[in-house]
Amino acid sequence: MNRNNCYCVILAGGLGTRFWPISKAAMPKQFLDVADTGETFIRQTYDRFKKIVPQENILVVTAARYQDLIKEQLPELEERNLLLEPYSRNTAPCLAYATYSLLKRDPDALVVVSPADHIITNDELFAQTIQKAFRHVYEKDVLMTLGIIPTRPDSNYGYVQAYGGREAYRNNEPLQIKTFTEKPDKELAQVFINTGEFLWNAGIFLWKAQTIRQEMEKHLPEVTGLFKGWESALGTRIEREFIQRAYTGCTNISIGYGVMERTDRAWIYPAEFGWQDIGTWESLYNYIPKDSNGNAVSAEKTLMEGTRDTLIVSPEKKKLIAIKGLEDYMVIDTDDVLVICPKDDKKFKDFISGIGMPEFEKYR
Repeated sequence: MNRNNCYCVILAGGLGTRFWPISKAAMPKQFLDVADTGETFIRQTYDRFKKIVPQENILVVTAARYQDLIKEQLPELEERNLLLEPYSRNTAPCLAYATYSLLKRDPDALVVVSPADHIITNDELFAQTIQKAFRHVYEKDVLMTLGIIPTRPDSNYGYVQAYGGREAYRNNEPLQIKTFTEKPDKELAQVFINTGEFLWNAGIFLWKAQTIRQEMEKHLPEVTGLFKGWESALGTRIEREFIQRAYTGCTNISIGYGVMERTDRAWIYPAEFGWQDIGTWESLYNYIPKDSNGNAVSAEKTLMEGTRDTLIVSPEKKKLIAIKGLEDYMVIDTDDVLVICPKDDKKFKDFISGIGMPEFEKYR
């Protein structure tokens, strides 16, 4: 295995709507320091992977509207390594775009794919895990995902059951996937957790570019067929026009639904490097340290009484946040929006659908 054939694809095109009102369409969460770490998500992710693969082998896929933000936050990123999507079509189309782009460059490419909004607490162990997973992918020609022991019935994740079950997870070795269920409801997620035989799909994938091409063309011909002619279009002056046309006809589908649930080449690596997918306010609550009443606070000044298990976020340093009698709520305060809502991802998602009304355009 040659390190020069190892690549990273960072997915950074999401709108971050589940982090509204701090994350907005013009500045979604991957370009923010939502978790108060001192760096934006995209910067952290890029720096993490440049220690694992050659820096010139890191590609970023994002929406065309975020081109300037990427250049501002990652000024060292090569122009050819920035893949711009005309529309958001979920992870399967963008990985088709990235895969064909890499195959044009390097037919022997080994690829790690990562979202831009993860927090890793042990970068050294993370790098060791990626390198070991790379080796397995290189030798076995499989599709690998990293697995995390679940701590709650979260319906935002995929759930993976591997052959060997709970005992095999302790061996720190890759395992073949038995079942892959993308984003079950909370009731089914709880059943999975109770068995002790399921891991969260971390959404970090490793594979040969040739292998994922084969599996996408087998299971998602309705997507890959739109990229016919990629050999002569990608990396040329007509790439933008070609991608515009391909994306216009693409369905919105994830790589989990489209490939990982269907393929017989799926494997999982149980990982222990410390992982948080900060994708929703509820996940941020689970990440932030709590006080004795279970409150997670990211605000300069607060006055609370009779308040429990509540998330309080306010970037306004001069403002006092005073709360009495709330339980299992979230209070998100920005300069132009105040949100007070039950701390439940589904309720929040249903609630904020109302901001799509024309009169709220300036707040989106």
